[in-house]
Amino acid sequence: MRFLMQHWIAFCVALTATAVGCGPQQPAEFPHKQMTIICPWAPGGGTDRVARHWAEQLRKEFGQPCVVTNKQGGSGSTGHSSGAFARADGHTLTIVTFELCTMHTMKITDLTHEQFAPILQMNADPAAIIVRKDAKWNSIKELLDDAKANPGKLKMSGTATKGAWDLARVGLQQTYGVPKDAIIWTPNQGAAPSLTELLGGHIDAVCCSVPEAAPQIENGDLRVLCVMGDERLESFPEYPTCKEEGIDWVVVGWRGLAAPKDTPPETLAKLRATCEEVAKSEAYAQFMKKNGFGVEIRVGDEFAQFLAEQDRQWSDVIKAAGYDVE
Repeated sequence: MRFLMQHWIAFCVALTATAVGCGPQQPAEFPHKQMTIICPWAPGGGTDRVARHWAEQLRKEFGQPCVVTNKQGGSGSTGHSSGAFARADGHTLTIVTFELCTMHTMKITDLTHEQFAPILQMNADPAAIIVRKDAKWNSIKELLDDAKANPGKLKMSGTATKGAWDLARVGLQQTYGVPKDAIIWTPNQGAAPSLTELLGGHIDAVCCSVPEAAPQIENGDLRVLCVMGDERLESFPEYPTCKEEGIDWVVVGWRGLAAPKDTPPETLAKLRATCEEVAKSEAYAQFMKKNGFGVEIRVGDEFAQFLAEQDRQWSDVIKAAGYDVE
């Protein structure tokens, strides 16, 4: 009898242990491991610098390591696609840029903003045309008139072909009546390598944001011919807008954070709330001011609406440039 009782107790203990082990497991609280921010552009550029600041702030907020992985290439499609199709658990984010709303129209990729769950837009900067200190042009009109008179002579860069800054200069040329191919666009994986080529004399101008070239501008190696914003930059008020030069053209590049679209709602809510706190912090304001980046904050649904509007806005420019064909 005693023998049977011992076996019965052992059986019950084993059955209970099995039931507990096979029962539903509670998901680990987010985040529970290293986080990654995918940057679609080259190290050293403006997007990379912003991404690394965010990685450090998220590390502090969440108490988990957060690293930046640069996956440049494919006119921005490589990094954006890697982020969109990453594991949708919130641990892999992408610093999405302007190109997300143009690549599909240009047949670079089928990817659209709808493959992402928008978290937050944190930045917006107008494009600018930047030249070496000894360049012969003293205004944007002088450069464009030179390009019109000598088509195919001048070279410009700033990002990949069909990227944000390429489209910015295409629209500028179209507005002033200069054909797209009058200036040769030399593709690059971001502003940083383009500025290196400009300083080396391999190209004549760069189209990018002023903050991306701030160190070289401040030390006197480069000059700004125009800024493609509605108003002059608060951090660089000495540079005229295209509108002031009589060219009605405005282009603003932007950056944001996004997760894969199937990321759990509770994880997205936590990411959005935390990122909004970071974006509104004094530390972030000081970082952006120091680097000359403009702050523009849109969270969640507001950011999603902005992305849809950007899709529509650039369709006409892309088609006029002939970039809507493979």
